[in-house]
Amino acid sequence: MKINRRSLIFTGYLLVGMTLLMAGCAEQPMPTTTNPPGFFMGIVHGFIMPFSFIGSWFTDIRIYAYPNAGTWYDFGYLIGATMILGGGGASSR
Repeated sequence: MKINRRSLIFTGYLLVGMTLLMAGCAEQPMPTTTNPPGFFMGIVHGFIMPFSFIGSWFTDIRIYAYPNAGTWYDFGYLIGATMILGGGGASSR
């Protein structure tokens, strides 16, 4: 069975188009807070992330704050999660 190159390209474009169409329908809820969590709360949330993850199995707890202050919250979350999960330094010996 020989696959036609033109039909393969058409199928690829069709899949990409459908994916973009479906992604365009997604929306986030509107932020309802006037003082979103920033860098330091990102550190705290990253530090308690394993416990929040376990708690999310049983209750309605999120492990990531929405809405947040953006990139600085993400950076703090990364630092906090690295502190609690051990980072990569312990295995370098």
